[in-house]
Amino acid sequence: MFNTPCVIFAGGKSSRMKRDKSLLPFSTFSTLTEYQYSRLSQIFSTVYISSKNKDKFSFEANFIEDNSQEYAPTAGFIASFKKLQSKKFFAISVDTPFISSYEIKTLLEKDSSSVDATIARVDGKIQPMCGVYHQTLEEKFLQMQKESQHKLGFLLKSVKTNYVDFFDSEPFLNLNHPHEYEIALKRIKTNH
Repeated sequence: MFNTPCVIFAGGKSSRMKRDKSLLPFSTFSTLTEYQYSRLSQIFSTVYISSKNKDKFSFEANFIEDNSQEYAPTAGFIASFKKLQSKKFFAISVDTPFISSYEIKTLLEKDSSSVDATIARVDGKIQPMCGVYHQTLEEKFLQMQKESQHKLGFLLKSVKTNYVDFFDSEPFLNLNHPHEYEIALKRIKTNH
């Protein structure tokens, strides 16, 4: 069990999925969010869900609500730093159900206090919603929000970021489109 808090980001707009992906049924759970919360609670001692509105979920959990009007992770990061008062936390997107304890452990082990973030990179492509974010970035996030700049990649290029390379893209399948959700449903069936 890792003591670093984990925050599942489940407040996106899901525009490409055409419906709220955080509420999609997954595996034996009524929602993808509950699936992620349940499995990540076996890896981290504390898990939180960052969302615009916790009332859409029908299960008990630690929620971090951000009441901003924007559908960007920026607001979720600011709300998480404020609530957790922790030196760092592990950020993961609700729509990446196959990132396993192996990837998480690797990122946490490669993290150090001399950096602002430790982020996964697959085939040269950074995965900003999978990694460790340090409190040293709180001011930067507030600045980004002020300037309506919501690109995490842009932020990560301008701070001390430790990129950890992974060579298997399978765990990083991101459920953005309906066909990716279908692939994930088939994959989870064969894994269980």
